[in-house]
Amino acid sequence: MRAGLWFLAFTEVVVGAWALLAPAGFYAGFPAPGHPWVAMLPPYNEHLVRDVGALSLALTVALVGAALRPERRLTVVVLLAFLTATVPHAVFHSLHLHGFPTVDAVAQTVGFVLQVGVGVAVLVGVSRRRVVH
Repeated sequence: MRAGLWFLAFTEVVVGAWALLAPAGFYAGFPAPGHPWVAMLPPYNEHLVRDVGALSLALTVALVGAALRPERRLTVVVLLAFLTATVPHAVFHSLHLHGFPTVDAVAQTVGFVLQVGVGVAVLVGVSRRRVVH
């Protein structure tokens, strides 16, 4: 369970720190050079990108807290918050792949499936236990 929480925290801190600290670079270069997923959905809005970064970092703090102190109720609430943000985000992007090269469309979709899958798996696992070890 903790490994799943750490994985989700890592994905959020990468996105959050990059978007908050270098919004134009995040917009033009996420997730990697030559694969500008965010820029494929224009227009650029510095305020929006920084807000997304800050919210991703807030989720990071919550996920790290749950990983460090995996009390059942806390972990369930944190995972529900994570999934509340991630599922609609994944659905939006899955429905807006026009113009994406096939490799990027597949990679983005796989990334979201992995994030949501890990979140759901950890939620199911922690829901079945009183205390996460």
